[in-house]
Amino acid sequence: MFKKFFTYPVFLVLFLSFIGAMGFGAIVKCNYVGNCDGNKIYKFLQKPVMFIASVPVNIRKIIKFRTFNLDKPQKLTKHKDKKRFEQFIPNKRNALLVLPRYDHSLSRSVVDIVDLNNFEVIHTYKHDIAEMNDQVTNTKEFPRIKIDNSPIRFLYRHPLLLSDGSLISDSDYSIEFKIDFCSNLKWINDQRIFHHSKMLDHEGNIWVGGQMNPKSKYVKKYQPVGLRDDFMDDSIVKINTDGKILYEKSVTEILIENKIVPEKNFILNSIKHDLEDPVHLNDIEPALSDTKYWKKGDVFINNLHFSAIMHYRPSTNKLINYISGPFTSQHDVDIISDKEISIFNNNNFVVENQYSEVVIYNFETKKFRTLFNDQLQKNNFKTAAGGLSHIFNDGALMVDEQYHGRIILFNNEGEKEWEFVNVDKNGDIGYIFWSRVIEDVRFIKQFKSLVENKKCTN
Repeated sequence: MFKKFFTYPVFLVLFLSFIGAMGFGAIVKCNYVGNCDGNKIYKFLQKPVMFIASVPVNIRKIIKFRTFNLDKPQKLTKHKDKKRFEQFIPNKRNALLVLPRYDHSLSRSVVDIVDLNNFEVIHTYKHDIAEMNDQVTNTKEFPRIKIDNSPIRFLYRHPLLLSDGSLISDSDYSIEFKIDFCSNLKWINDQRIFHHSKMLDHEGNIWVGGQMNPKSKYVKKYQPVGLRDDFMDDSIVKINTDGKILYEKSVTEILIENKIVPEKNFILNSIKHDLEDPVHLNDIEPALSDTKYWKKGDVFINNLHFSAIMHYRPSTNKLINYISGPFTSQHDVDIISDKEISIFNNNNFVVENQYSEVVIYNFETKKFRTLFNDQLQKNNFKTAAGGLSHIFNDGALMVDEQYHGRIILFNNEGEKEWEFVNVDKNGDIGYIFWSRVIEDVRFIKQFKSLVENKKCTN
């Protein structure tokens, strides 16, 4: 009787299903781990298999977000019962908030400039994204620009506001571009994939994250063939305000040349992180002046997957400090005094990880401390990825809960001044993508003058 079972069609179906499941799983592993051993069949089948594998997740999203349009960023729910803006302590602040946010009622991303005296929006940037995409000629680097960067998907990321009212931004892992005060496109740079933060240095140039292509020398020499094309060779890039690349250096090169990771086996160090994205650079903070602990022109590089802050001197290719500590998966490093930096700690440890933190490192004492930790916990503040903090000149703290669409400002006593949730006119909550505070009095006066004399036709 048992022998007869193996002649039944059901056994053949089960056997073939088992073999198919193993093959399906191998292709999914190839997609996420990245090592396909150069198998062309795996590569050929990768897209259809991953489409099938994503069906359950997509059905869940359709049910959860009550929409068939999965191209649109999801609507957020953590703070659905909160007001758009609530002031707890009246306090006028002569400062501007550069607020990149997704507006679901408009089905697009915008950048609001908010006057923190009264939290009124005094100007909004909203350029023609489709027109910009039409100007991209580097289709090898951006073959899906009109899909991935379509108006409904595009997201302004950490936009840099300049004194003439122009704005420089990207959509993260996209082209870099500049628009003027009236949102007219001035230039694009499609030579590289650009991503994450944009910061002005002491010379008026801009440090922004990039990706080397062609790959840097060690990646070219040692990277396994199956991963070479997909390897995200993060770089620090300096551009001028006309979009011209002035300097570029691979973070992998910095790590190898300063003996943080071995030259020949550097990829092995990435296995515990992400084979395709071993570094995940997300912030470059330039030093604007000399102090006892750094020099003007140095940069602090936030290396997320190594949970480390790299203090690097481009002029000598030297890693001055390599700082690891009570933080992990961190985003955003800021110089806050002549001997301290702040680190936005996403705090993705295995345990005690319910809240994000702001960690202060003192170069003089070589010790860490946290800022307003009790208040952050009390306000259930946690973003597993993204997010940033800004410490005002008077010691107040603003924190950006990126993936829940919320910003909170605490005064220098740790009391909550105000809370903002990115709620649109229909009550839907959208993402915030790295806001920025401007406290320079002269800059603010000049920008408000532009607003008062606005002659935009769009």
